[in-house]
Amino acid sequence: METEEYQTLAKNPEEEDDTAMADAHENPKTTEDNSSDSDDSSDSESDSEDEAQQKYVLQNLELELSNNPSNYDTHVQYIKVLRKMSEIEKLRQAREAMNEIFPLTPAMWQEWARDEASLSIGSYGFLAIEKIYERGVSDYLSVPLWCDYLKFVQEHNPSVRKCLPDGILKARNLFERAITAAGLHVAEGSKIWESYREFEQAIFLSIDEANIEEKEKQIQRIRSIFHRQLSVPLADLRSTLHVYKSWEVELGNALDVESSDVDGISANVASAYQKALEMYNARAHYEEQVSRQDISDSEKFQQFMIYLKFEQSSGDPARVQLLYERAVTDFPVSSDLWLDYTRYLDKTLKVGNVIRDVYARATKNCPWVGELWVRSLLSLERGRASEKEISDVFEKSLLCTFSYLEEYLDLFLTRVDGLRRRILSTDSKDGVLDISLIRETFQRASDYLSQQMKNTDSLLRLHAYWARLELNLGKDLAAARRVWESLLKLCGTMLEAWQGYIAMEIETGHTSEARSIYKRCYTKRYTGTGSEDICHAWLRFEREYGTLEDFDHAVQKVTPRLEELQLFRLQQESVAHPESVDQKEHSLKKTGREKRKPGSNISNEQSPAKRQKSTAQGPKKVHEKEKEEVQNLADVNEAEETKSKVEKPERANEPQIKDSVPGKSKGYTDECTAFISNINLKANLLQFFGDAGGVASIRILHDKFTGKSRGLAYVDFTDDRHLAAALAKNKKLLLGKRLSIARSNPKKKKEFTGHNAPPGHAQSNNQTGEVGGSASEESIETSRPPRAPHSVTRNRNDDIQLKGKNTFAVPRNVRPLGVAANKPKSDEGEDINPKSNDEFRKMFIKK
Repeated sequence: METEEYQTLAKNPEEEDDTAMADAHENPKTTEDNSSDSDDSSDSESDSEDEAQQKYVLQNLELELSNNPSNYDTHVQYIKVLRKMSEIEKLRQAREAMNEIFPLTPAMWQEWARDEASLSIGSYGFLAIEKIYERGVSDYLSVPLWCDYLKFVQEHNPSVRKCLPDGILKARNLFERAITAAGLHVAEGSKIWESYREFEQAIFLSIDEANIEEKEKQIQRIRSIFHRQLSVPLADLRSTLHVYKSWEVELGNALDVESSDVDGISANVASAYQKALEMYNARAHYEEQVSRQDISDSEKFQQFMIYLKFEQSSGDPARVQLLYERAVTDFPVSSDLWLDYTRYLDKTLKVGNVIRDVYARATKNCPWVGELWVRSLLSLERGRASEKEISDVFEKSLLCTFSYLEEYLDLFLTRVDGLRRRILSTDSKDGVLDISLIRETFQRASDYLSQQMKNTDSLLRLHAYWARLELNLGKDLAAARRVWESLLKLCGTMLEAWQGYIAMEIETGHTSEARSIYKRCYTKRYTGTGSEDICHAWLRFEREYGTLEDFDHAVQKVTPRLEELQLFRLQQESVAHPESVDQKEHSLKKTGREKRKPGSNISNEQSPAKRQKSTAQGPKKVHEKEKEEVQNLADVNEAEETKSKVEKPERANEPQIKDSVPGKSKGYTDECTAFISNINLKANLLQFFGDAGGVASIRILHDKFTGKSRGLAYVDFTDDRHLAAALAKNKKLLLGKRLSIARSNPKKKKEFTGHNAPPGHAQSNNQTGEVGGSASEESIETSRPPRAPHSVTRNRNDDIQLKGKNTFAVPRNVRPLGVAANKPKSDEGEDINPKSNDEFRKMFIKK
C-alpha cells in the first residue's frame, strides 16, 4: 500500500495533466480499437529498460558513496534516484545517512516531511513527521518550512484541531518559537504573524457565545498579536494596519478603515507603528539588494555583509542574529560568514543554548575549519558543559580533514587547556578529571604530529607545555624529563629544544643535570650561530652556577670547538660569498693604510718588503727620484695619480693583473689609460664610462690565488679627449663607493726596473708602467704580512722624506733594539745596514 501511494506521489504533475488532456481529446472507443499487443509489449520493454538503467545508476551511486561518503552531490543524486524508484526504506536510510554528515536544505526537509506525511498519519507517524520538522527548522532559518510545520500541527494534531486546552497550549508555544526564530524577517516574517492571528481567531470562533469573559480574553490576545506585529519593521506593515483597523471595526470600534493614519489607535501603538515604519524605510534598500535575482552570489554576499554592518550599528542583537541566519541559509558553506557569526555571538551572548546550537551547525556546515572547532570547545567550556559533551565534540573534530597541521595542534592544545583549567577549578563537577587525561592528550598529539612537524617551533611548544604540566601539575620530574628526551630524539638539531631542557633543570635547582646536558649538546651542529651560542651559554652557566674547576673544564672543552667553528665559518663564507669576503679584506687593508698615514692624503710609501729591497740597492737614488716626482706634481689628477701609486705597492703582496678580455696575455703601454680604484665588485665600468665614450679595453686586477677581483682596474681610451672626460668623473659614486680615477703615466717610472719597480708593475726591459704596465706578468708575491711603514714627513717644498731605521731581520712584533719610542728618526746619511745575528747577540750581552 505504501509503495502505491509513494509511486503516485513521485509522479510528475505536469505529465499527469498532459496525459489527461490527451485522453480527453481522444475517442475512447477508437483508442481501444487501435490498441495492439505490439504497443503493449513496446511499453513493457521500455519500462524494463528504464528500470534496468535506474538500477545500474543506483549501484554506481552506492559504490561511490561507499568509497567517498563525504560527497555531497552524490548524496543528493542518490536520494533523487531512490525517490523516483519508490525505494521507501532505502530512501529513509539515505536521508538519515546524509544528515549525519551534512545539514539538509529547507527544501529537502520539506520534501522529506511531505513524503512521510503522504504515507501514514497515525499517532506514530505524526510524531515521526513532527521530529523531521523539528530537525529541519534547527538547521536553517526558513519561513516556508516554519509555515508548513505550523500548518501540519494544526491539521494533524487532534488536540490542536479540536481546540483542546493541551492542544492550544502546544500550538501557542510553537507559534511563539516561530515568532522568535523568523518573526523579525523583514521580507517574509509577516506570514508567521498572520498564521498566528488566524489560529487565535479560529479559537475565538470556537468559544461559546455565552462565555463573554472568555471571548473578551481571546479578543485581547488577538489585539496583542496585532500590536506586536505593528511594532516590527516588516515589508507589508501598512496592509497590516489596515487589517487591524478593519478587525477593530468588526468589534464595534469607530475607526476610519480607509485612512492610512493612526487616528483612533492608542498612542503607544501609534508611536510603535511609526517607529517600525521608519525602521523599515531605512532597511528597504538593503532588503532590495539582498533579494535581487540578477546579481551573482559574490555580489549578493557582499550586500549581506553591508546589511550586517548596518544592523550591528543599530545595536539590536536579535535583528543582527536573524540577519546572520538569513545569510548562512543562502551561503551555508562560507567559512568566513560562520566565523564572523560566531565571533559576534561570543561577543554579545557568550553563553547559552543559542550559541551552542550555532557552533554545532557551523562545524557541521564547515567541518574543515579548525578555528570553528576550537571556538566550539571554548564555548562549551564557558557554558559549563559536561566532560562527555566536550570530549565528544573533540573526538568528532579529529575526524575532520584540515588544511594545516597547525589547526590540529591548536585543537589538541585547546583540549589540554580546558582539562587543566577544570582540574584546577575548585567547583569542577567532573571528579574523573586528572593528569592522566592531559598526558593521554599530549601523547596522541605527539604521535600524530611529530613526523610532520619535526624540527619546528610548534612541536617544541607542544612538548615544552607538556613537560611544564608534568612538573607543575603532576609533580613528576622524571615524567617531565622523559618528555624532553622524547623531543630531543626528534629535534636533536634544534638549539631551542636543548635550551628548554636546560632551563627546566636550572629552574628546579638541578645544576648538575643541566651541566651534563651542556656536555651532551655543545659539540652538535645547529642552524645559524646556534653552535657558537650554546658554547657561550655553557660558559655563562658555569660563571653563574659552577665552581672554578667547572669553569676551567668548560673553557677547555669550548675553546677548540669555537676555533673549529670559526674556521668552518670562514671556509663557508669564502665558498658561498667570495665577493663579500673580498670586500671585507679590502676594507681591512684600506683601514690599515689610513691608520698608517693619518696626516697626509698623498704619499709615496712602499711596502716594507719592497722598501727593504730598494733601500739595500740604492736608498739615496730612490729618495731623490721620489722627491723629483713629487715636485713635478701639477694638478689634482697628478696628486690622485701619486695616491694610486701608493695604494698599489701596499697591495703588492696579493694581486696580479689580468686582462678583462680572455686570451693570451700581452703588454700595455698605458699611453691613454686611466687607473681606477675603490670599485664595487658588482660595478659595470663600461656602462659607467658610456657617456664619456671611447673605451678601448678594460683590465680588471685579480687576486693571484683566488682569481677574484680586487676592486682595481685600468681603462684604455682611444684618445686624450675621451680620457679627459673619464678623469672628470673622479670621486663620483658608483654603487655606493666613491671611485678614484687618475691617469696612468708609465713614462715617469721608466727608471724603476727589476725589483725597484713598484709591485704589480711588469718586470720587463721594454714594458713598464706607473702602477702596472702589463697584464701579462704576475705581481710580486709576499708571504709575510706587511709591517708598519716608515713615517712620512712633508717639508715646505712638498718634499716627501722617508726616515727611520731599517728593520730588516727584526722580529715584526717588537721595536728594533736600541730605538726608543720617542727617539727621532735618523738622517739620510746614517748607516742603515742591517745587523747580523752576532751583532744582536753582542748587544744583548752588553745590556
